[in-house]
Amino acid sequence: MKRFHVNLTVDSLDQSVNFYSALFDKSPTVLKPDYAKWMLEDPRVNFALSTRQSGDHGISHLGIQAESRDELVEVYGHLENTGGELVEEAEATCCYAKSAKKWVQDPQGVAWETFLTEGELTVYGDHHGPVG
Repeated sequence: MKRFHVNLTVDSLDQSVNFYSALFDKSPTVLKPDYAKWMLEDPRVNFALSTRQSGDHGISHLGIQAESRDELVEVYGHLENTGGELVEEAEATCCYAKSAKKWVQDPQGVAWETFLTEGELTVYGDHHGPVG
């Protein structure tokens, strides 16, 4: 089952972690000095905070996280149907994870990330997508 992904760029990670931990009634699944992530089941969402993205604070990007290669292929097909320009990162290292991903922007310029996490990293990694 696919999972909705939201990434917010924040000014104060500590304040935001406190706020969202209270809102979700759950501590982050991943907590680093510059990053926090909740893998929630209700609602089913991968919700992340980061201080590392450049630009304005608020929504960094939206996404769909696949949980299998078959789901990733399905979601990639939907991306191709949007008619938008796709940016592929077959071996991305970002957000303390290794992932296969593609990006597209909606007509208003909102970046959408589709990805399959293939392993964890001990460092934040590089960020090559069309955001940040």
